[in-house]
Amino acid sequence: MSSTSPTAPHSAAPASLRAGLRAPVGLVRWLGQTYLTPGRPGRPTTQTELRWIYTAWLGAFALKMLGSSWDVSWHFRWLRDDLAPPHLLNSAGTALAVALVVFHSYSGHGVDRRALRLMQWGIGTFLVAIPLDLINHRVNGLDITSWSPSHALLYLGTAIMLAGALRGWWLYAAPGRLRDLISLGLWLFFVENVLFANQHQEYGVLSLADYRAGHTTAEPSLLDFAAAHGQSPEQFMLPVPSWVHPAWLVCAGVLTLVVARRAVGLRWTATLLAGAYLGYRAVAWVLLTTAGFPPSVLPVMLLAGAVGVDLAVTHRVPGWLAAVPVTAAVVLAAVVQDAVAVIPPWRWAATPLVALGLVLLWTGVDRLVYSAAFVRWQAADEPGAVPSAPAAPLATNGGAPAR
Repeated sequence: MSSTSPTAPHSAAPASLRAGLRAPVGLVRWLGQTYLTPGRPGRPTTQTELRWIYTAWLGAFALKMLGSSWDVSWHFRWLRDDLAPPHLLNSAGTALAVALVVFHSYSGHGVDRRALRLMQWGIGTFLVAIPLDLINHRVNGLDITSWSPSHALLYLGTAIMLAGALRGWWLYAAPGRLRDLISLGLWLFFVENVLFANQHQEYGVLSLADYRAGHTTAEPSLLDFAAAHGQSPEQFMLPVPSWVHPAWLVCAGVLTLVVARRAVGLRWTATLLAGAYLGYRAVAWVLLTTAGFPPSVLPVMLLAGAVGVDLAVTHRVPGWLAAVPVTAAVVLAAVVQDAVAVIPPWRWAATPLVALGLVLLWTGVDRLVYSAAFVRWQAADEPGAVPSAPAAPLATNGGAPAR
C-alpha cells in the first residue's frame, strides 16, 4: 500500500473550521494536499475522517430520498418535467454521490476494493439509467409507473451504491454506538429504496378514489395525457396486478429487514428501521399534502413483519420456519389496516405463494451467511493494507456481530 506524495510542501492545517473559512483558498489547498492525493483502497484513514466521509454519504442519500419521495407525488399531480424541483433535488444527491465515488476511487480512503467496485458499479448503473429513462420518456411520453425497466435500473444502481457504502463503513469504523447509528442510517435508505416502487400503488389507490369522487388532485393535462394514450384512470393509476404490492412488500421489503438485522446485530434493528421508514413517510405525507400534493397510503403492515423478523433472529429461528408466521403477521396487519383505513389492492389468494417466496429467500440468506465464501467476503479486500477495525461476522450470536 502506497500513495504518491505531493512534490510541493504541505500547507499548514487550519487551526479551526472558522479559521479555514476565513482563508478559503488555503483551506482548499490544504484539503487537496491532505486528502486528494492518489492512493490505493485500504489507505489508512482516521476515525474522524471516516465520520466525515460517511456523513457525506448520508447527506447524498438523504437528498436522493427526499427528491424521489417528492417526485412520485409530483407525478400524480402534474405531467413530467425534466427540470422539476424534485428532479433537481435528487440530482443534487446524485452529484454528491458521484463526487464521493471519484474521491474514493482516486484517494483510496475509507474503502476496500470490493466496496469501491460496488460504489463504482452502482453509480455507473444509475448514470446509464438516466439517459435510458429520458429516451423512454421522449418515445413513450410520461411513464408514471414505478415498475418500468428504466426506473428499475435507477433503483438497482442506488442499491449497489448503498451496498458499497455499507461495506466500507462497517469494515473500517470502530465498533460502538456511532458505527451502529450510521449503519442504521444507511440501511434506512436501503429499505426506502427497496420499497419505493410500491409507492405507485400506495398513491394510485387514493388518487383513483379521489378521481371517482369528483375531486381529483391531478391536473387536467395529466388526465388528458392518459386519455390520449387510450388508458382509463384505473389503468393509469393502478397499472400492475393486485398481487404485486404484497409480494414485493414481503419478499423484498421484509427480506431486506432480515439482512439488515443480521448485519447490524442490534436486537430491534428491523423494528427500528421499519418504524423510522414509516415515520419518515408520515412526515413526508403531512408536508406534501399541506403543499397540495396527493396523499399516499402508508404500509403500516410492514411493522408487524419487522417485529417478527427481530424475534425470529433473536431466538435463532431458521428462516424456513420463521418465514410463514412472519408473512402471516404482515397479512393479518394488512387485514386490520384494510378494515380501519385503506390499503392498495391486495390479492389475498396469493398469500401462500408470497409466504413460499419468503421461505425460499430467507433460507437462502441463512445458508449464505453461514458459508465459508461469505466469511471470506467479510474480510477487507485490499492490496496489503490493514483495516482500522476488523469486520464483524454476521452469523454469530444469532446474527449479532461479535463486539
